[in-house]
Amino acid sequence: MKQRANIRQPRREELTSVNEDGSRYAIHPADVDGRFTQARRISAILLIAIYAALPWIQINGYPAVYLDTDAMRFHFFGITFVSQDLWLAFFLISGLGFGLFYVTALFGRIWCGWACPQTVFLEHVYRRIERWIEGEAVARRRLDNADWNVSKIWKRLLKHGLFLLISISVAHLFMAYFLSLPQLWNIMRESPLENWGTFVFVSVFSGILYFNFAWFREQLCIVICPYGRLQSVLIDDHSTVIGYDEKRGEPRGKPTQDGVGDCIDCHRCVQVCPTGIDIRQGLQMECIGCAACIDACDTIMDKLDRPRGLVRYDSQEGLAGRATRLIRPRIILYSFLLVVGASVLIFSLQGLTHASLTAWRVEGSPYYLDQDHIRNQFIVRVTNKLNHSADYGIALDGLPVDAVATGVDGAFTLPENGEAVKTLVIRVPRNRFEGNFVMKANVVDSEGGLLAYRELEFIGPQPETSNQ
Repeated sequence: MKQRANIRQPRREELTSVNEDGSRYAIHPADVDGRFTQARRISAILLIAIYAALPWIQINGYPAVYLDTDAMRFHFFGITFVSQDLWLAFFLISGLGFGLFYVTALFGRIWCGWACPQTVFLEHVYRRIERWIEGEAVARRRLDNADWNVSKIWKRLLKHGLFLLISISVAHLFMAYFLSLPQLWNIMRESPLENWGTFVFVSVFSGILYFNFAWFREQLCIVICPYGRLQSVLIDDHSTVIGYDEKRGEPRGKPTQDGVGDCIDCHRCVQVCPTGIDIRQGLQMECIGCAACIDACDTIMDKLDRPRGLVRYDSQEGLAGRATRLIRPRIILYSFLLVVGASVLIFSLQGLTHASLTAWRVEGSPYYLDQDHIRNQFIVRVTNKLNHSADYGIALDGLPVDAVATGVDGAFTLPENGEAVKTLVIRVPRNRFEGNFVMKANVVDSEGGLLAYRELEFIGPQPETSNQ
């Protein structure tokens, strides 16, 4: 048996997961039970269930979330976006990012500890499997330092085999958001050479997931994810974080000693930390706000018949014995910006219809002259976003009385997700042309209701030369 390695004691100024020689130190957090751990497990189960169910739930004939990149159509809970609507993604992406900043200003890194996919899958799937196969933290460290034998080989093969199987499953489920489930199933049954692009993507993504959850783990949060580094500028002394009540806990000592605080220096809060920090050393970048240390400390306090909350959710002001202010300038500013952004997004979504229109001038000369007329030519494309056929028409507003438009006459039918490309030709008599003007090309439904429009500018020569 190899000599058992010493357990590293965390220090605030260095990463616990990196040894002094730069090698990796494997963190094996001990299991913990408590109110926050139970709540996080329930939350994780719900989040994983939602992730797995969305491709199966049908809304208006499409999965609840379906990103059809081949057709450039994106379906979100019954709303269909085409490529022309992608400008709305700015509000979605910026809103999600800004919302995360807003939540952080209020509650610290609660996203990381409770809802981040990295934490959800690592703590509630992969590490649960690891504990089931290799045992608690002490047993896992002992196995790491043991000589290779039949038992160790069997446990490692079983663990990594399950890790790889789950990684492949998650990667395939991720692809279901971009391919319909029947199409994904057909691809899985065919030779990889038939769909080599999809095969390579799923293989690489599965490998990345396996590497991350089997080995890289907390390094993703500490080294790669920028969110932890932004924490210091997103929170203030009134933000709710996880902290240690130093006034109550210090000086540390045994329960039987007189004149000591409530902290008995059992290191239980350190043993359960998934990033290996000591919360008693203050708020640190590595803390993901998972509350494992709170449950661990509360369990010890219960055994000692002492009040809970030595480690708790609180602000820095609260831990110092002062009042926490929920309403403060940055929260007021963030709330105002969120309301403005949400209002603009809602207003924009209300303008979406089941048809889209794009129009542009035909390449070449901006206008053409013949003996009697000035001619402009445009390409008009109408897209049906519905999952069934529909009738449409194109109407023009703003044309001069003597102008003649051809190419878009009459109603037409578009199939499901179909589109029509038409050439719009507008002719204006030269002797009636008074200068450039703007008109509207409108897409209407079978009852004449306006669905979408685009402004087009008719261009011609200067009026004083148009009759020459």
